[in-house]
Amino acid sequence: MLTVRFDQLGVQPGDLLLDMGCGAGRHAFESFRLGAKVVAFDYSAAELKDVGGLFAAMREAGEAGTEPDAMAATTNGDALRLPFANDTFDRIIASEVLEHVSDDQVALDEVLRVLKPGGTLAATVPSWLPEQICWALSDEYHAPFVEGGHVRIYSEPTLRARMRKAGLKPLGAHHAHALHSPYWWLKCAVGPTDDDHPLVRAYLQVLIWDIAQTQPMGTITRWTERLLNPVLGKSIVVYARKARLEK
Repeated sequence: MLTVRFDQLGVQPGDLLLDMGCGAGRHAFESFRLGAKVVAFDYSAAELKDVGGLFAAMREAGEAGTEPDAMAATTNGDALRLPFANDTFDRIIASEVLEHVSDDQVALDEVLRVLKPGGTLAATVPSWLPEQICWALSDEYHAPFVEGGHVRIYSEPTLRARMRKAGLKPLGAHHAHALHSPYWWLKCAVGPTDDDHPLVRAYLQVLIWDIAQTQPMGTITRWTERLLNPVLGKSIVVYARKARLEK
């Protein structure tokens, strides 16, 4: 289940791409499949162990990019202190990361630092309306009531303003995963940790079925989500570019 549109991010074979806060690795794997040289970066060493194993499995199965210098690596660390040199990456993905960090402006400053001039960023965060409803339904969903929970709610103008302050130029944007918003509202209503509630399990099965469909726009659920995304999309994605050096 991808949130970022790779054509809009501009990923090309051979690009050096940082998946900052990669989690289970969904965007890192797709980047590797498309031929990018990928660094999957996360605060959780346990998550990275699984991601590294799946990179190896992709190589063995011939599912990685065909570039002669194709590579994929994992790195553990803090988004507020990226362990990379200035002007390193062609593309950066920060998917569902900024709402968790203590200082999102510092994180975006770090993104700017390690992004090459002319490079692009895709930042995804929970969108304003679905997130407001989740916070209203349950204190267990967000900080400070739960460790690791969301610490802020974004509007699109807020995220764009943070990007500009860091020195990035915001570009296009879109929403994603509208069908996931009611799932999280339901979870918040019954308790975010109650995965065994019958309604939660039933809705999850619908989402799993939808994700498993091989034709992305070939099901009623996909068309429904496409129509609802602008209003109810669980995530908003904003793309940005670092200015090129003047000659």
